[in-house]
Amino acid sequence: MITLNSSVIIYRPIKQVFDFVSSSDNDFQWQYGTLETARVSGGSIGVGAFFRSIGHLMGRRLQGTFEITQYQANKEYGFKSLSGPLELQTLYVFETDRGSTKIQVSTRARVVDFTQVQEWVLEKQLRKQLRENLALLKGILEGQATSPAKPA
Repeated sequence: MITLNSSVIIYRPIKQVFDFVSSSDNDFQWQYGTLETARVSGGSIGVGAFFRSIGHLMGRRLQGTFEITQYQANKEYGFKSLSGPLELQTLYVFETDRGSTKIQVSTRARVVDFTQVQEWVLEKQLRKQLRENLALLKGILEGQATSPAKPA
């Protein structure tokens, strides 16, 4: 079992950060290797909703279906994989920290069908990718606040 934990502080309001992270439609913007995501269940985002993700990791194409398992606006967002080569369970916890938003991320992964890859190699890659994803997320969201307005 691979366990990853990380955190980041983003100098944006908690609602803006939570809404961006919890919308799977944004995943390809800040998660390296994600090519496409789409909701596969109707209705609002929340516990029991599903989304599908297509991406690549370590030179392999991955496709998986995920179920949202935890959803409390501006507090937590979690999901687990229902299919794919890895059993994943991820939880994002959001809190206000001196006018900014702190996100704590924890992920547990277990290899189901990722043949010819040693777990420690996969863990090293996932750890690196998580750090890069959080840095990219921070850059995107903080950049939104300082981007000049586009002329009409």
